[in-house]
Amino acid sequence: MKGPMMRALSGVAALSLAVAAAPLLANGPTDADLMNDAASTGDVLTYGMGPQAHRFSTLKAIDTSNVSKLVPAFAASLGGEKQRGQEAQPIVYDGTIYVTGSYSRVFAFDARTGEEKWQYDARLPDGIMPCCDVVNRGAAIYGDKIIFATLDARLVALNRNTGKVIWNKQIADYKEGYSATAAPLIVKGMVITGNSGGEFGVVGAVDARDVNTGELIWHRPVIEGHMGTLKGKDNGITGKLNATWQGDLWKSGGGATWLGGTYDPETNLLFFGTGNPAPWNSHLRPGDNLYTASTLAIDPETGVIKWHFQTTPHDGWDFDGVNEFIPFDATINGKPMKLGAKADRNGYFFVLDRTNGKFISANKFVMQTTWANGFNKNGKPNVIPEGRPPAPGEGKGKPVFASPSFLGGKNWMPMAYSQDTGLFYIPSNDWGMDIWNEPIAYKKGAAYLGAGFTIKPIAEDHIGALRAMDPKTGKIVWEYKNKAPLWGGVLTTGGNLVFTGTPEGYLKAFDAKTGQELWKFQTGSGVVGSPVTWEQDGEQYVAVMSGWGGAVPLWGGEVAKSFKDINQGGALWVFKLPK
Repeated sequence: MKGPMMRALSGVAALSLAVAAAPLLANGPTDADLMNDAASTGDVLTYGMGPQAHRFSTLKAIDTSNVSKLVPAFAASLGGEKQRGQEAQPIVYDGTIYVTGSYSRVFAFDARTGEEKWQYDARLPDGIMPCCDVVNRGAAIYGDKIIFATLDARLVALNRNTGKVIWNKQIADYKEGYSATAAPLIVKGMVITGNSGGEFGVVGAVDARDVNTGELIWHRPVIEGHMGTLKGKDNGITGKLNATWQGDLWKSGGGATWLGGTYDPETNLLFFGTGNPAPWNSHLRPGDNLYTASTLAIDPETGVIKWHFQTTPHDGWDFDGVNEFIPFDATINGKPMKLGAKADRNGYFFVLDRTNGKFISANKFVMQTTWANGFNKNGKPNVIPEGRPPAPGEGKGKPVFASPSFLGGKNWMPMAYSQDTGLFYIPSNDWGMDIWNEPIAYKKGAAYLGAGFTIKPIAEDHIGALRAMDPKTGKIVWEYKNKAPLWGGVLTTGGNLVFTGTPEGYLKAFDAKTGQELWKFQTGSGVVGSPVTWEQDGEQYVAVMSGWGGAVPLWGGEVAKSFKDINQGGALWVFKLPK
Protein backbone atom coordinates (compact mmCIF):
# COMPACT_ATOMS: atom_id res chain seq x y z
CA MET A 1 0.00 0.00 0.00
CA LYS A 2 1.60 3.27 -1.11
CA GLY A 3 0.80 6.84 -2.00
CA PRO A 4 -2.14 8.91 -0.72
CA MET A 5 -3.73 6.04 1.25
CA MET A 6 -0.56 5.43 3.28
CA ARG A 7 -0.10 9.15 3.91
CA ALA A 8 -3.74 9.40 5.05
CA LEU A 9 -3.34 6.48 7.47
CA SER A 10 -0.06 7.98 8.77
CA GLY A 11 -1.88 11.24 9.35
CA VAL A 12 -4.65 9.44 11.27
CA ALA A 13 -2.05 7.65 13.42
CA ALA A 14 -0.27 10.91 14.16
CA LEU A 15 -3.57 12.55 15.08
CA SER A 16 -4.45 9.64 17.36
CA LEU A 17 -1.11 9.95 19.13
CA ALA A 18 -1.61 13.69 19.55
CA VAL A 19 -5.10 13.16 20.97
CA ALA A 20 -3.79 10.49 23.35
CA ALA A 21 -0.98 12.80 24.52
CA ALA A 22 -3.23 15.82 25.00
CA PRO A 23 -4.92 14.62 28.23
CA LEU A 24 -1.50 13.77 29.70
CA LEU A 25 -0.24 17.27 28.92
CA ALA A 26 -3.41 18.77 30.37
CA ASN A 27 -2.97 16.74 33.57
CA GLY A 28 0.58 17.99 33.92
CA PRO A 29 3.95 16.44 34.80
CA THR A 30 4.01 13.08 36.60
CA ASP A 31 6.57 11.50 38.92
CA ALA A 32 8.04 9.70 35.89
CA ASP A 33 8.33 13.00 34.00
CA LEU A 34 10.21 14.60 36.89
CA MET A 35 12.61 11.67 37.16
CA ASN A 36 13.23 11.89 33.39
CA ASP A 37 13.83 15.65 33.38
CA ALA A 38 17.56 15.37 32.73
CA ALA A 39 16.88 13.42 29.52
CA SER A 40 13.89 15.41 28.23
CA THR A 41 14.86 18.52 26.26
CA GLY A 42 11.47 20.13 25.58
CA ASP A 43 10.90 21.34 29.14
CA VAL A 44 12.54 22.17 32.48
CA LEU A 45 10.56 20.42 35.22
CA THR A 46 12.88 20.37 38.23
CA TYR A 47 15.23 22.63 40.15
CA GLY A 48 18.60 21.49 38.83
CA MET A 49 17.24 20.17 35.50
CA GLY A 50 16.91 16.63 36.86
CA PRO A 51 16.59 15.13 40.36
CA GLN A 52 20.38 14.77 40.60
CA ALA A 53 20.74 18.49 39.73
CA HIS A 54 23.54 18.16 37.18
CA ARG A 55 22.26 21.32 35.41
CA PHE A 56 23.41 19.69 32.17
CA SER A 57 21.44 19.64 28.92
CA THR A 58 22.23 17.43 25.95
CA LEU A 59 21.03 20.18 23.59
CA LYS A 60 23.71 21.30 21.16
CA ALA A 61 21.99 23.54 18.58
CA ILE A 62 23.72 26.39 20.41
CA ASP A 63 27.42 25.57 20.57
CA THR A 64 30.88 27.11 20.63
CA SER A 65 30.70 27.95 16.91
CA ASN A 66 27.48 30.00 17.01
CA VAL A 67 26.84 31.13 20.60
CA SER A 68 28.29 34.54 19.71
CA LYS A 69 25.14 35.11 17.61
CA LEU A 70 22.74 34.61 20.57
CA VAL A 71 20.13 37.39 20.82
CA PRO A 72 17.17 38.16 23.12
CA ALA A 73 13.85 36.57 22.16
CA PHE A 74 12.09 38.68 24.82
CA ALA A 75 12.36 40.08 28.34
CA ALA A 76 9.49 39.92 30.83
CA SER A 77 9.42 42.32 33.78
CA LEU A 78 8.50 41.37 37.35
CA GLY A 79 7.43 44.99 37.73
CA GLY A 80 6.40 46.97 40.78
CA GLU A 81 8.60 48.25 43.57
CA LYS A 82 9.48 44.75 44.82
CA GLN A 83 12.89 44.43 43.18
CA ARG A 84 15.78 43.11 45.33
CA GLY A 85 17.52 39.82 44.59
CA GLN A 86 16.09 37.56 41.87
CA GLU A 87 17.74 34.20 42.54
CA ALA A 88 15.15 31.94 40.90
CA GLN A 89 15.57 29.18 38.35
CA PRO A 90 12.77 29.10 35.73
CA ILE A 91 10.48 26.08 35.25
CA VAL A 92 9.29 25.54 31.65
CA TYR A 93 6.29 23.39 30.66
CA ASP A 94 3.63 23.34 27.95
CA GLY A 95 4.41 26.76 26.52
CA THR A 96 4.67 28.50 29.90
CA ILE A 97 7.66 29.73 31.94
CA TYR A 98 7.12 29.83 35.70
CA VAL A 99 9.42 31.94 37.90
CA THR A 100 9.39 33.01 41.51
CA GLY A 101 10.35 36.54 42.47
CA SER A 102 11.47 38.49 45.51
CA TYR A 103 8.91 38.90 48.30
CA SER A 104 7.40 35.43 47.65
CA ARG A 105 5.78 36.06 44.27
CA VAL A 106 5.11 33.65 41.37
CA PHE A 107 4.74 34.59 37.70
CA ALA A 108 3.58 32.60 34.67
CA PHE A 109 4.79 33.93 31.29
CA ASP A 110 4.01 32.78 27.76
CA ALA A 111 7.17 30.97 26.64
CA ARG A 112 6.88 32.29 23.08
CA THR A 113 5.94 35.94 23.63
CA GLY A 114 6.79 36.78 27.24
CA GLU A 115 3.22 37.93 27.90
CA GLU A 116 2.20 37.51 31.54
CA LYS A 117 -0.50 34.86 32.07
CA TRP A 118 -0.93 35.31 35.83
CA GLN A 119 0.81 36.53 38.97
CA TYR A 120 0.50 35.43 42.61
CA ASP A 121 1.66 37.58 45.54
CA ALA A 122 1.87 35.91 48.95
CA ARG A 123 0.42 38.00 51.79
CA LEU A 124 3.49 38.37 53.99
CA PRO A 125 3.18 39.56 57.61
CA ASP A 126 5.23 42.51 58.80
CA GLY A 127 7.36 40.43 61.17
CA ILE A 128 9.23 38.17 58.72
CA MET A 129 12.93 37.69 59.51
CA PRO A 130 14.81 36.63 56.38
CA CYS A 131 18.54 36.60 57.06
CA CYS A 132 19.84 37.23 53.56
CA ASP A 133 17.42 39.25 51.43
CA VAL A 134 13.81 38.59 50.42
CA VAL A 135 14.75 36.06 47.74
CA ASN A 136 13.12 32.90 46.43
CA ARG A 137 15.06 30.34 44.41
CA GLY A 138 12.30 28.63 42.47
CA ALA A 139 9.16 26.55 42.31
CA ALA A 140 8.26 22.90 41.72
CA ILE A 141 5.71 21.62 39.21
CA TYR A 142 3.52 18.50 39.51
CA GLY A 143 0.24 17.70 37.78
CA ASP A 144 -1.90 20.83 37.81
CA LYS A 145 0.20 22.48 40.55
CA ILE A 146 3.01 24.99 40.96
CA ILE A 147 4.40 24.74 44.50
CA PHE A 148 6.72 27.20 46.24
CA ALA A 149 7.85 28.29 49.72
CA THR A 150 7.34 31.72 51.26
CA LEU A 151 9.32 34.07 53.51
CA ASP A 152 6.88 33.47 56.38
CA ALA A 153 7.72 29.75 56.28
CA ARG A 154 4.71 28.45 54.39
CA LEU A 155 4.35 26.08 51.43
CA VAL A 156 1.78 27.07 48.81
CA ALA A 157 0.35 25.05 45.90
CA LEU A 158 -1.15 27.05 43.02
CA ASN A 159 -3.09 25.92 39.97
CA ARG A 160 -0.52 26.17 37.18
CA ASN A 161 -3.12 27.44 34.68
CA THR A 162 -4.78 30.09 36.83
CA GLY A 163 -2.50 30.91 39.77
CA LYS A 164 -5.33 30.16 42.23
CA VAL A 165 -4.44 28.61 45.60
CA ILE A 166 -5.05 24.85 45.91
CA TRP A 167 -3.53 24.42 49.38
CA ASN A 168 -1.44 26.48 51.80
CA LYS A 169 0.45 24.91 54.74
CA GLN A 170 2.66 26.24 57.50
CA ILE A 171 6.22 24.82 57.59
CA ALA A 172 7.24 26.53 60.84
CA ASP A 173 6.56 29.65 62.92
CA TYR A 174 8.10 32.76 61.34
CA LYS A 175 7.89 34.55 64.72
CA GLU A 176 10.62 32.21 65.98
CA GLY A 177 12.91 33.22 63.10
CA TYR A 178 11.94 30.55 60.56
CA SER A 179 11.58 31.37 56.86
CA ALA A 180 11.81 29.45 53.57
CA THR A 181 13.49 30.35 50.30
CA ALA A 182 14.47 27.08 48.55
CA ALA A 183 12.77 25.40 45.62
CA PRO A 184 10.83 22.31 46.75
CA LEU A 185 11.87 18.83 45.60
CA ILE A 186 9.16 16.36 44.51
CA VAL A 187 9.81 12.62 44.89
CA LYS A 188 7.24 9.82 44.72
CA GLY A 189 4.25 12.10 45.11
CA MET A 190 5.81 13.93 48.07
CA VAL A 191 6.99 17.52 48.34
CA ILE A 192 10.32 17.55 50.20
CA THR A 193 11.36 20.84 51.81
CA GLY A 194 13.88 22.24 54.27
CA ASN A 195 13.76 25.40 56.37
CA SER A 196 15.68 28.65 56.79
CA GLY A 197 16.61 30.68 59.87
CA GLY A 198 19.93 29.36 61.15
CA GLU A 199 20.94 32.81 62.44
CA PHE A 200 18.00 32.73 64.87
CA GLY A 201 18.76 29.50 66.73
CA VAL A 202 16.03 27.54 64.97
CA VAL A 203 16.26 23.77 64.47
CA GLY A 204 16.92 22.60 60.93
CA ALA A 205 14.57 19.96 59.56
CA VAL A 206 13.45 18.16 56.40
CA ASP A 207 9.72 17.59 55.78
CA ALA A 208 7.80 15.42 53.32
CA ARG A 209 4.20 16.33 52.41
CA ASP A 210 1.53 14.82 50.19
CA VAL A 211 1.77 16.73 46.91
CA ASN A 212 -2.00 16.73 46.41
CA THR A 213 -3.08 17.83 49.90
CA GLY A 214 -0.04 19.36 51.58
CA GLU A 215 -0.53 17.09 54.60
CA LEU A 216 2.66 16.18 56.49
CA ILE A 217 3.93 12.62 55.94
CA TRP A 218 7.23 12.74 57.83
CA HIS A 219 9.34 15.28 59.71
CA ARG A 220 13.05 14.86 60.36
CA PRO A 221 14.93 17.38 62.56
CA VAL A 222 18.65 17.39 61.78
CA ILE A 223 20.00 18.26 65.26
CA GLU A 224 20.79 15.43 67.68
CA GLY A 225 18.15 14.81 70.32
CA HIS A 226 15.05 15.92 68.41
CA MET A 227 12.26 13.44 67.65
CA GLY A 228 11.27 12.63 64.08
CA THR A 229 7.74 11.70 63.05
CA LEU A 230 6.18 9.44 60.42
CA LYS A 231 2.45 9.64 59.69
CA GLY A 232 1.80 11.45 62.97
CA LYS A 233 3.74 9.02 65.17
CA ASP A 234 7.19 9.22 66.76
CA ASN A 235 9.87 7.80 64.49
CA GLY A 236 13.04 7.92 66.59
CA ILE A 237 15.25 10.79 67.69
CA THR A 238 17.97 12.14 65.44
CA GLY A 239 21.41 10.93 66.54
CA LYS A 240 21.95 10.43 70.26
CA LEU A 241 21.00 12.98 72.91
CA ASN A 242 24.03 14.96 74.20
CA ALA A 243 26.50 12.94 72.13
CA THR A 244 28.00 16.07 70.55
CA TRP A 245 26.03 18.84 72.28
CA GLN A 246 26.29 19.78 75.95
CA GLY A 247 23.27 20.37 78.19
CA ASP A 248 20.29 21.94 76.44
CA LEU A 249 22.25 23.59 73.62
CA TRP A 250 20.74 21.12 71.12
CA LYS A 251 17.33 22.72 71.63
CA SER A 252 18.43 25.84 69.70
CA GLY A 253 21.22 24.25 67.68
CA GLY A 254 20.69 25.74 64.22
CA GLY A 255 21.50 23.50 61.25
CA ALA A 256 18.88 25.05 58.94
CA THR A 257 18.34 23.06 55.73
CA TRP A 258 17.86 26.26 53.75
CA LEU A 259 19.07 25.25 50.29
CA GLY A 260 16.82 22.27 49.61
CA GLY A 261 18.04 18.90 48.40
CA THR A 262 18.80 16.52 45.56
CA TYR A 263 17.53 12.98 44.94
CA ASP A 264 19.32 9.97 43.49
CA PRO A 265 16.94 7.39 41.97
CA GLU A 266 19.75 4.82 41.76
CA THR A 267 20.29 4.64 45.53
CA ASN A 268 16.80 5.95 46.45
CA LEU A 269 18.34 8.56 48.74
CA LEU A 270 17.60 12.23 49.39
CA PHE A 271 20.67 14.40 49.99
CA PHE A 272 20.26 17.51 52.15
CA GLY A 273 22.93 19.84 53.44
CA THR A 274 22.68 21.36 56.90
CA GLY A 275 23.64 24.86 57.97
CA ASN A 276 25.67 26.49 60.71
CA PRO A 277 25.38 25.56 64.37
CA ALA A 278 23.97 28.25 66.64
CA PRO A 279 25.39 30.45 67.96
CA TRP A 280 28.32 31.30 65.67
CA ASN A 281 30.48 31.64 68.80
CA SER A 282 31.85 28.10 68.92
CA HIS A 283 33.24 28.46 72.46
CA LEU A 284 29.69 28.43 73.79
CA ARG A 285 28.93 24.94 72.36
CA PRO A 286 31.80 22.45 72.81
CA GLY A 287 31.76 19.36 70.59
CA ASP A 288 31.28 18.52 66.92
CA ASN A 289 27.63 19.70 67.07
CA LEU A 290 26.09 17.08 64.81
CA TYR A 291 24.39 17.18 62.40
CA THR A 292 25.26 20.80 61.56
CA ALA A 293 27.60 21.64 58.65
CA SER A 294 26.93 18.20 57.17
CA THR A 295 25.51 16.32 54.21
CA LEU A 296 22.73 13.88 55.17
CA ALA A 297 21.43 10.92 53.16
CA ILE A 298 17.75 10.39 53.98
CA ASP A 299 15.32 7.57 53.15
CA PRO A 300 12.47 9.27 51.21
CA GLU A 301 9.88 6.77 52.45
CA THR A 302 10.51 7.22 56.18
CA GLY A 303 12.69 10.29 56.74
CA VAL A 304 15.32 8.15 58.51
CA ILE A 305 18.94 9.36 58.15
CA LYS A 306 20.99 6.63 56.43
CA TRP A 307 24.41 8.29 56.63
CA HIS A 308 26.02 11.64 57.31
CA PHE A 309 29.28 13.39 56.55
CA GLN A 310 30.32 16.52 58.46
CA THR A 311 32.46 18.92 56.40
CA THR A 312 33.20 21.44 59.21
CA PRO A 313 33.06 19.88 62.70
CA HIS A 314 32.51 22.45 65.47
CA ASP A 315 32.01 25.22 62.89
CA GLY A 316 33.14 28.59 64.21
CA TRP A 317 33.15 30.55 60.92
CA ASP A 318 29.55 30.17 59.69
CA PHE A 319 30.72 27.90 56.90
CA ASP A 320 27.49 25.87 56.98
CA GLY A 321 27.43 22.62 55.03
CA VAL A 322 24.26 23.32 53.16
CA ASN A 323 25.62 23.32 49.60
CA GLU A 324 24.13 20.90 47.08
CA PHE A 325 25.43 17.31 46.92
CA ILE A 326 25.42 16.17 43.28
CA PRO A 327 25.39 12.45 42.45
CA PHE A 328 27.64 11.30 39.58
CA ASP A 329 29.45 8.17 38.44
CA ALA A 330 33.18 7.91 37.77
CA THR A 331 35.99 5.39 37.65
CA ILE A 332 38.71 6.05 40.24
CA ASN A 333 41.85 3.88 40.40
CA GLY A 334 40.21 1.52 37.91
CA LYS A 335 37.08 1.06 40.03
CA PRO A 336 33.66 2.27 38.79
CA MET A 337 31.98 4.10 41.68
CA LYS A 338 28.70 5.77 42.58
CA LEU A 339 29.86 9.11 43.92
CA GLY A 340 28.61 12.51 44.96
CA ALA A 341 30.35 15.89 44.97
CA LYS A 342 29.94 19.05 47.00
CA ALA A 343 31.77 22.39 46.81
CA ASP A 344 31.53 23.53 50.41
CA ARG A 345 31.44 27.03 51.85
CA ASN A 346 34.62 26.09 53.75
CA GLY A 347 36.62 26.14 50.49
CA TYR A 348 37.00 22.39 49.90
CA PHE A 349 35.55 20.25 47.11
CA PHE A 350 34.42 16.91 48.55
CA VAL A 351 33.89 13.60 46.78
CA LEU A 352 32.08 10.87 48.72
CA ASP A 353 30.77 7.37 48.03
CA ARG A 354 27.08 8.22 47.80
CA THR A 355 25.95 4.73 48.79
CA ASN A 356 27.43 4.99 52.30
CA GLY A 357 28.96 8.46 52.81
CA LYS A 358 32.54 7.14 52.81
CA PHE A 359 35.15 9.86 52.30
CA ILE A 360 37.00 9.73 48.98
CA SER A 361 38.74 13.11 48.69
CA ALA A 362 38.71 16.81 49.62
CA ASN A 363 40.58 19.37 47.55
CA LYS A 364 40.82 23.13 47.88
CA PHE A 365 38.98 25.05 45.14
CA VAL A 366 39.71 28.58 46.43
CA MET A 367 42.89 30.64 46.83
CA GLN A 368 43.11 30.36 50.58
CA THR A 369 41.83 28.32 53.55
CA THR A 370 43.26 29.70 56.79
CA TRP A 371 41.03 27.57 59.04
CA ALA A 372 42.36 24.16 57.94
CA ASN A 373 45.25 22.67 56.03
CA GLY A 374 43.55 19.91 54.08
CA PHE A 375 41.74 16.77 55.26
CA ASN A 376 43.20 13.49 56.49
CA LYS A 377 42.43 10.02 55.07
CA ASN A 378 39.50 9.66 57.49
CA GLY A 379 37.81 12.80 56.17
CA LYS A 380 38.67 14.97 59.18
CA PRO A 381 40.01 18.51 58.69
CA ASN A 382 43.51 19.42 59.79
CA VAL A 383 42.28 22.46 61.72
CA ILE A 384 44.69 25.37 62.26
CA PRO A 385 44.07 26.45 65.89
CA GLU A 386 45.20 30.02 65.24
CA GLY A 387 42.54 30.32 62.56
CA ARG A 388 39.64 29.95 65.00
CA PRO A 389 38.22 33.15 66.54
CA PRO A 390 39.21 33.33 70.24
CA ALA A 391 36.68 33.27 73.03
CA PRO A 392 35.42 36.65 74.27
CA GLY A 393 38.02 38.11 76.63
CA GLU A 394 40.89 36.14 75.07
CA GLY A 395 43.40 37.64 72.68
CA LYS A 396 42.58 41.14 73.95
CA GLY A 397 39.41 41.07 71.88
CA LYS A 398 41.34 41.20 68.63
CA PRO A 399 39.73 39.64 65.57
CA VAL A 400 41.23 36.75 63.64
CA PHE A 401 41.60 36.92 59.87
CA ALA A 402 39.88 33.92 58.30
CA SER A 403 39.51 32.82 54.70
CA PRO A 404 37.16 32.03 53.06
CA SER A 405 34.81 34.59 54.54
CA PHE A 406 31.55 33.39 56.07
CA LEU A 407 29.86 34.02 52.70
CA GLY A 408 31.92 31.06 51.58
CA GLY A 409 34.21 29.74 48.91
CA LYS A 410 30.87 28.88 47.29
CA ASN A 411 27.56 29.99 48.73
CA TRP A 412 24.04 28.95 47.66
CA MET A 413 24.63 29.34 43.90
CA PRO A 414 24.48 25.89 42.30
CA MET A 415 27.36 24.39 40.34
CA ALA A 416 26.92 22.24 37.22
CA TYR A 417 28.32 18.88 36.10
CA SER A 418 28.94 18.02 32.46
CA GLN A 419 28.57 14.38 31.48
CA ASP A 420 30.57 15.21 28.34
CA THR A 421 33.68 16.72 29.96
CA GLY A 422 33.42 15.01 33.35
CA LEU A 423 34.06 18.38 35.00
CA PHE A 424 32.21 20.33 37.69
CA TYR A 425 31.80 24.07 37.07
CA ILE A 426 31.93 25.92 40.40
CA PRO A 427 30.88 29.57 40.90
CA SER A 428 33.38 30.43 43.63
CA ASN A 429 34.67 33.49 45.51
CA ASP A 430 38.05 34.41 46.94
CA TRP A 431 37.64 36.61 50.01
CA GLY A 432 38.39 36.66 53.71
CA MET A 433 37.12 38.29 56.88
CA ASP A 434 38.12 39.68 60.22
CA ILE A 435 35.96 37.77 62.71
CA TRP A 436 35.66 37.97 66.49
CA ASN A 437 33.45 36.40 69.12
CA GLU A 438 31.10 38.15 71.54
CA PRO A 439 28.91 37.04 74.47
CA ILE A 440 25.38 36.02 73.46
CA ALA A 441 22.35 34.34 75.01
CA TYR A 442 19.48 32.65 73.19
CA LYS A 443 16.20 34.53 72.92
CA LYS A 444 13.40 33.13 70.78
CA GLY A 445 12.98 35.11 67.57
CA ALA A 446 16.18 37.16 68.04
CA ALA A 447 19.46 36.95 66.13
CA TYR A 448 21.76 34.37 67.75
CA LEU A 449 25.29 35.01 66.46
CA GLY A 450 27.77 35.93 69.20
CA ALA A 451 30.21 37.11 66.55
CA GLY A 452 31.18 40.17 64.57
CA PHE A 453 32.88 40.31 61.20
CA THR A 454 34.15 42.43 58.32
CA ILE A 455 34.55 40.89 54.86
CA LYS A 456 37.63 41.84 52.83
CA PRO A 457 38.99 41.01 49.35
CA ILE A 458 42.20 38.97 49.23
CA ALA A 459 43.16 39.49 45.57
CA GLU A 460 43.63 42.69 43.58
CA ASP A 461 42.16 41.49 40.30
CA HIS A 462 39.05 39.52 41.32
CA ILE A 463 36.69 38.17 43.94
CA GLY A 464 34.57 35.81 41.82
CA ALA A 465 36.07 32.88 39.93
CA LEU A 466 34.26 30.33 37.77
CA ARG A 467 36.36 27.19 38.13
CA ALA A 468 36.30 23.87 36.27
CA MET A 469 37.21 21.06 38.68
CA ASP A 470 38.11 17.47 37.80
CA PRO A 471 36.51 15.35 40.55
CA LYS A 472 38.80 12.40 39.85
CA THR A 473 42.03 14.34 40.44
CA GLY A 474 40.89 17.34 42.47
CA LYS A 475 42.69 19.60 40.00
CA ILE A 476 41.36 22.91 38.68
CA VAL A 477 41.35 22.59 34.87
CA TRP A 478 40.59 26.26 34.14
CA GLU A 479 39.29 29.38 35.83
CA TYR A 480 37.64 32.63 34.78
CA LYS A 481 38.15 35.53 37.19
CA ASN A 482 35.49 38.19 37.77
CA LYS A 483 35.94 41.52 39.55
CA ALA A 484 32.69 41.25 41.51
CA PRO A 485 31.63 38.19 43.53
CA LEU A 486 29.84 35.44 41.58
CA TRP A 487 26.39 34.88 43.07
CA GLY A 488 24.43 33.05 40.34
CA GLY A 489 24.00 29.44 39.25
CA VAL A 490 25.68 27.60 36.37
CA LEU A 491 24.36 25.73 33.32
CA THR A 492 26.37 23.45 31.02
CA THR A 493 25.30 21.91 27.70
CA GLY A 494 26.10 19.33 25.05
CA GLY A 495 27.19 22.25 22.87
CA ASN A 496 30.39 22.40 24.96
CA LEU A 497 29.14 25.52 26.72
CA VAL A 498 28.97 26.84 30.28
CA PHE A 499 26.61 29.72 31.13
CA THR A 500 26.61 31.88 34.26
CA GLY A 501 25.80 35.47 35.24
CA THR A 502 27.69 38.28 36.97
CA PRO A 503 26.66 41.12 39.32
CA GLU A 504 27.86 43.54 36.67
CA GLY A 505 24.76 42.50 34.72
CA TYR A 506 26.11 40.05 32.17
CA LEU A 507 24.96 36.59 31.22
CA LYS A 508 28.10 34.94 29.83
CA ALA A 509 28.94 31.80 27.86
CA PHE A 510 32.26 29.95 28.07
CA ASP A 511 33.93 27.05 26.29
CA ALA A 512 33.40 24.11 28.67
CA LYS A 513 36.82 22.61 27.91
CA THR A 514 39.01 25.72 27.93
CA GLY A 515 37.14 28.45 29.82
CA GLN A 516 37.39 30.89 26.93
CA GLU A 517 34.67 33.56 27.10
CA LEU A 518 32.60 33.32 23.91
CA TRP A 519 29.58 35.61 24.47
CA LYS A 520 28.05 38.07 26.90
CA PHE A 521 24.86 40.10 27.13
CA GLN A 522 24.08 43.03 29.43
CA THR A 523 20.72 42.49 31.17
CA GLY A 524 20.55 45.84 32.96
CA SER A 525 20.89 44.50 36.51
CA GLY A 526 23.04 41.97 38.33
CA VAL A 527 22.47 38.33 37.38
CA VAL A 528 22.16 36.12 40.48
CA GLY A 529 19.68 33.59 39.06
CA SER A 530 20.31 30.15 37.60
CA PRO A 531 20.15 29.80 33.78
CA VAL A 532 18.27 26.98 32.02
CA THR A 533 17.88 25.78 28.45
CA TRP A 534 15.19 23.88 26.51
CA GLU A 535 13.93 23.16 22.99
CA GLN A 536 10.76 24.78 21.64
CA ASP A 537 9.37 24.86 18.09
CA GLY A 538 12.59 23.32 16.81
CA GLU A 539 14.83 25.97 18.40
CA GLN A 540 17.02 25.98 21.51
CA TYR A 541 16.31 28.68 24.13
CA VAL A 542 18.30 29.91 27.14
CA ALA A 543 16.66 31.82 30.01
CA VAL A 544 17.88 33.53 33.18
CA MET A 545 16.52 35.87 35.85
CA SER A 546 18.15 39.30 36.24
CA GLY A 547 17.93 41.35 39.44
CA TRP A 548 20.78 42.29 41.80
CA GLY A 549 20.50 41.38 45.47
CA GLY A 550 21.02 38.52 47.89
CA ALA A 551 23.45 38.36 50.80
CA VAL A 552 26.40 40.25 49.27
CA PRO A 553 24.96 43.80 49.36
CA LEU A 554 23.52 43.13 52.85
CA TRP A 555 26.46 41.39 54.56
CA GLY A 556 29.43 42.10 52.29
CA GLY A 557 31.15 44.88 54.25
CA GLU A 558 34.02 46.42 52.28
CA VAL A 559 33.22 44.16 49.36
CA ALA A 560 29.62 45.41 49.17
CA LYS A 561 30.78 49.03 49.10
CA SER A 562 32.75 48.31 45.92
CA PHE A 563 29.57 47.31 44.08
CA LYS A 564 26.97 49.58 45.70
CA ASP A 565 26.10 51.24 42.38
CA ILE A 566 24.71 48.11 40.70
CA ASN A 567 21.05 48.76 39.88
CA GLN A 568 18.33 46.52 41.25
CA GLY A 569 15.88 44.95 38.83
CA GLY A 570 13.48 42.13 38.17
CA ALA A 571 13.23 40.56 34.73
CA LEU A 572 13.19 37.21 32.96
CA TRP A 573 15.48 37.25 29.90
CA VAL A 574 15.06 34.62 27.16
CA PHE A 575 17.58 34.12 24.33
CA LYS A 576 17.85 32.14 21.08
CA LEU A 577 19.74 32.13 17.80
CA PRO A 578 18.33 34.39 15.06
CA LYS A 579 16.62 32.58 12.20
